[in-house]
Amino acid sequence: MSTPPNPHFAGYRYPAEVISTAVWLYFRFPRSLRMVEEMLAARGITVSYETVRQWGLKFGRDIANSLRRRAPHRGDKWHLDEVVLAIGGKRQYLWRAVDKDSFVLDALVQSRRDAKAAKRLLRKLLKRLGVEPRVMVTDKLKSYAAAKRETMPGVEPRQHKGLNNRAENSHQPTRRRERQMKRFKSARQVQLFLSIHDPIVNLFHLGRDHRSVADYRTARAQAFDIWAKVAGARLAA
Repeated sequence: MSTPPNPHFAGYRYPAEVISTAVWLYFRFPRSLRMVEEMLAARGITVSYETVRQWGLKFGRDIANSLRRRAPHRGDKWHLDEVVLAIGGKRQYLWRAVDKDSFVLDALVQSRRDAKAAKRLLRKLLKRLGVEPRVMVTDKLKSYAAAKRETMPGVEPRQHKGLNNRAENSHQPTRRRERQMKRFKSARQVQLFLSIHDPIVNLFHLGRDHRSVADYRTARAQAFDIWAKVAGARLAA
């Protein structure tokens, strides 16, 4: 199946398939820019890691935005959690929301861990998704309850650490990337990276453990088809 040429790639030295593959490798897996450079070199493609970084910023954002617009309606049960990030010697908090199937709904890096910060996350979620959840699951941080009372008074709250493993586990890819990068350099860097990373990970979040091999391979092929349409190119062999 061929894909129509993407005008965004016009004027670039390398074809769309190479750029698309570089972006996919960097954001789909916990690999550094230099690792992606080496993986491309193994395919006979000589580019610098700085070129990979620039491709990720330019094309990754476009791809992520398109995937976000194409994303299906998510579940009505939200799991929210926050985790500490050490950035530049200061504490920052990564707030994240996922649905009942562990798809990332949104993530927000903030310097605070209070009701104001929780309220900002909830308002961002409402603006992006356009609908309130039926249930909101959080840990016992009081900031969530205070923010929910003001922004989503009709939503059923459930506060229990044991119920919130989905949100806690959703931080693991960020932690792996943090180690790969030897810590993030700024809050803006984290926010930008996650805004591209999360929609791409959602596309390939296929629930392998709960599918037959045939169903999983079909779902994977469909994800690759969507990627080709959104990126304007299939992945290079």
